[in-house]
Amino acid sequence: QVQLVESGGGLVQAGGSLRLSCAASGRTFSSNAMGWFRQAPGKEREFVASISYSGRTTAYADSVKGRFTISRDNAKNTVYLQMNSLTPEDTAVYYCAASGMKMTTTQASYNSWGQGTQVTVSS
Repeated sequence: QVQLVESGGGLVQAGGSLRLSCAASGRTFSSNAMGWFRQAPGKEREFVASISYSGRTTAYADSVKGRFTISRDNAKNTVYLQMNSLTPEDTAVYYCAASGMKMTTTQASYNSWGQGTQVTVSS
């Protein structure tokens, strides 16, 4: 397993942008597919984006497609989530997670989770 620490959350106005980072410790980061999830108040945690261990393949939830971009830098053991055109509906705690070799959108397949970072979008 890898240890994950998210950063970059905060308060932003609607239409603005934020970039989240997730720093991983451990030597196995580059062999892990990674994902971002979010949980809004009163709602279940949901899939946002995922990226293969190589970074060549990505997947997005329909609600963020075209606005969010997931990327990774294996030399820095870091995965990113660039969020543009934010709306109040994007307000949530954002979590990064590692899923092993296989890229997946299924939460149950992720075995390492960060503590989360709050993103708040004001209207």
